[in-house]
Amino acid sequence: MNKSIIALILCCCLVSCIKDEAPNNECDIESAWIEGEEYADFFYQTAEMRKENISSAETNITFTVRSKPMLPKQIPVNFKLTPGATIEPANGSMQDFTKDSVTYTVTSEDGQWKRTYKVAFTEPVLPKNKFSFENADTVKGGLFKDNYYHVFYDYDQSGTRQLFWASGNAGFAYSQLDDSGPDKFPTQRADNGYEGKCVRLETMSTGVFGSAMHKPIAAGNLFLGKFVIEYAASEPLKATAFGLPWDKEPLRITGYYKYKPGKTMINSMEEEMPGVTDKASVYAVFYRNLDEKGETYTLDGAAVADLDKMLDNPQIYKVARVPSLPPTDTWTFFEMFFDGKDAPDDMVAKKEFSLAIVFSSSIRGAQFEGALGSTLYIDEVEISYEK
Repeated sequence: MNKSIIALILCCCLVSCIKDEAPNNECDIESAWIEGEEYADFFYQTAEMRKENISSAETNITFTVRSKPMLPKQIPVNFKLTPGATIEPANGSMQDFTKDSVTYTVTSEDGQWKRTYKVAFTEPVLPKNKFSFENADTVKGGLFKDNYYHVFYDYDQSGTRQLFWASGNAGFAYSQLDDSGPDKFPTQRADNGYEGKCVRLETMSTGVFGSAMHKPIAAGNLFLGKFVIEYAASEPLKATAFGLPWDKEPLRITGYYKYKPGKTMINSMEEEMPGVTDKASVYAVFYRNLDEKGETYTLDGAAVADLDKMLDNPQIYKVARVPSLPPTDTWTFFEMFFDGKDAPDDMVAKKEFSLAIVFSSSIRGAQFEGALGSTLYIDEVEISYEK
């Protein structure tokens, strides 16, 4: 066979490979942003003009602005889409966000899949200063259609419903091989609180999946912030995005708790830890949510892995911890005061600081160490301010 014929055959094979490659069936928005200095003054921080690494599970994209009534009637939002996908209204087209959100439809390259997103501009919302944990939705997750868990919600100062609180329930759902309800998840709403209902946090087994990955336990946890499901398996410390923007400098946090440690403490290799008793954890962090370059900074599990060294982090200004949570089966008062350096008032007023409050049934839960059955109840949490 001569070289010309061989070359022709190779060319035909290459064309065939290119022709047979299936079009992409993804239809996600990966990032969104607003360009132009003329829009910068409408935001507290220029970093808020960009939303990067948008979760594939998220269908709402929200930009936080100083004042919604002051927005111009037409704003162009730009999007990065999954390869080959298209969007309607057109990418970067002028739209009116002053009255309501704008719905965008993303279509996959193969034309077989569509996803709708709601893009909105809102003013900052802040929670109330007291949390009673009366409200929770039951949602589906994980691998099974009958896998349900609780998601706590509350109301902001204007009375609007918000998801201020997050937990690791969404990640735990993927460790469940059988259908399960909220009582089989580490973070639950429970009856018989100090007043009304309350939070129940229990350290549970992650089953065969968790054991194979040397993550045998999941502590019950609840925190102000978001849980990023994409990191749950590969980088679990990054999955906990702690904190919400805050416009006051906190002084003290109080509440009520009950706690019972589990019988046997184990490490990530499922080895017993003789002489070690599990402990609950309650702490709060007040930190700068912009780094030295002016980029958005979010506190994650890695930054608080060593609670004794949190103030070594230049982003963290103040920390509050409950020094001890002795076991008790009756509702017991706790309080914690913030210690550290004062934050500049002008930066706080512009919401350049965030507040994280974290509750966990096992203090070493982030390292996958704990005692199965350790149970912490929390209720009536209140924040007091210095100014």
